[in-house]
Amino acid sequence: MSSPAPSVPDFDAKLARYADLLVRVGVGLTAGGKVRIGAPVEAAAFARLVQRAAYRAGALDARVVYTDAHTDLALYEDGSDEAVAFLPAWQAQEREAMVADGYAFIGILGDDPSLLAGVDGGRVARRSKALAQAFQKVSEASGNFEVSWTVAAIATPAWAGAVFPDLPEAEAVARLWDDIFAVTRVDTPDPVGAWQTHLAGLQARTDRLNQQRFAALHFQGELGTDLTVGLADGHFWQGGAERAKNGVLGVPNFPTDEVFTAPHRDRVDGVAVASKPLSVRGQLVEGIRVKFEGGRAVEVSATRGEDTLRQLIGTDEGAARLGEVALVPASAPVARTGTLFLNTLFDENAASHIALGRAYPTTIRPDLIGATESTTSFSDLGGNHSLIHVDWMIGSPGMNVDGVRGDGSREALMRDGEWVI
Repeated sequence: MSSPAPSVPDFDAKLARYADLLVRVGVGLTAGGKVRIGAPVEAAAFARLVQRAAYRAGALDARVVYTDAHTDLALYEDGSDEAVAFLPAWQAQEREAMVADGYAFIGILGDDPSLLAGVDGGRVARRSKALAQAFQKVSEASGNFEVSWTVAAIATPAWAGAVFPDLPEAEAVARLWDDIFAVTRVDTPDPVGAWQTHLAGLQARTDRLNQQRFAALHFQGELGTDLTVGLADGHFWQGGAERAKNGVLGVPNFPTDEVFTAPHRDRVDGVAVASKPLSVRGQLVEGIRVKFEGGRAVEVSATRGEDTLRQLIGTDEGAARLGEVALVPASAPVARTGTLFLNTLFDENAASHIALGRAYPTTIRPDLIGATESTTSFSDLGGNHSLIHVDWMIGSPGMNVDGVRGDGSREALMRDGEWVI
């Protein structure tokens, strides 16, 4: 079923501006460019708008590929163990060929956050690991920004119903669309101009943090978080726009209000308590509490979905360590909506967060990694390797964050969830 839309006069105009924004700002598509648009079947109408915007920008190819989360559900409920673990080689090869050919990638989300709640978590974990292994080269290419890519979302009945369970379907979808348009700045008179201003602000923030060269960050919050995150040697702060290795400037996430960098895989100590639920692998994980020692998660608990969390951490050796630490003010646009989106793309931009698993190579200075960019040199600097990268939120309106220098001196970065630098 297609996603019902609010019947307001300017809705179609906003939707068209949103599609144009993903093409022009999200992946920076220009004449002669190529793009793959991945979307759930519920997003067909919007995917067509994105495709048209791409062709208007001069795309040589704007290829739409649809997915259906219910086919995954069918596999988990009725497929054999062999089917759950099987992936034809051509699936990854096709995506790898697109990367090699310079395609940009636009991903559109909108799945039901709890669709797989009743599915055997072990089967989901096996499938997720198989997918991560099959698409490892593509994930590494994306993380290294070999090509431009962006991820955004549309309001679907299933997602809107999970976010606003007390509202009728049409009203819930309309409310979710309003929130999406607000946090992506589509409801402003000039969304592209608004994004240019916002991206300049994020760039100024990352420049300031890169000048400081902190050795660690210390998080202390009213929910019980007391965590010291040592930063990778030669870490590099990023946020907002990213220039891919093919020279194209894009914005990986819509929305985005974070600045982030790489933790040192062996220098994380203390307790992290989640401030929001985590939607992962079609299931919700709530009440997360993790204790770290020497960079590794040594105590793990959750009030809901603990098995899913433990399966994530057990994916490989690096899954129990951190690959990202990100700072987000409590007054960010996503937080101001007051909505719990049950979608990491949105919720991570409402609160400071950490990520279990893989670190992005671009968050360590390339001049220190050198031309070889080998596993050893990256790891020696503190970069973490893993098949997974799972963000979860620890920030809150009561969170304080200090930057800690190598000599032990401190500088306040956030107080009560807001920037002070």
